[in-house]
Amino acid sequence: MTTALPPLPPLPAEDHVCAGCGTDYAALTLDAARQLIAAVPAQARAVALGAADPRRRPAPATWSVLEYACHLRDVYATSTIRLYRVRTEDRPAIEPMLNDLRATRFGYNELDLGAVLTELDHTAAGFLAEVARVPATDWARTATRLPGEERTAQWLVRHAAHEGTHHLADLRDIAGR
Repeated sequence: MTTALPPLPPLPAEDHVCAGCGTDYAALTLDAARQLIAAVPAQARAVALGAADPRRRPAPATWSVLEYACHLRDVYATSTIRLYRVRTEDRPAIEPMLNDLRATRFGYNELDLGAVLTELDHTAAGFLAEVARVPATDWARTATRLPGEERTAQWLVRHAAHEGTHHLADLRDIAGR
């Protein structure tokens, strides 16, 4: 018997302002987003390596430091593929990340923290390399996910920066508990 996944939540809007971390998509320039993304791996490494127990979940429904590091790695891998598709295809339908399914099925909390942090270095750098390939004329190109949901290439970069900023705060919170 299979358990149905909960319905996908909608993606944040193009002008989203995160109540949790304050990221303002409309005010976030591409250069500022690139800088935020470039800083994520080193900041995540410092927090994760300083955690007393990176595998400890503070609550059953709250990821561990290691699981958040895996999620950040996957955010940049997924964002790279999504941006590539937006850059090379006409309005691609992008796949959802299915975060909790990944964490469970891929055994995030069993992985080697050092290896995950190295992979995070590579996926963030790979995403930034893909960002550099987008011509100035293509930032308005779009992708879809849910019916009626359309997001621009520029949104993809802003969203990736937001994910890093937001989840670094989660990492710091969990590591400090």
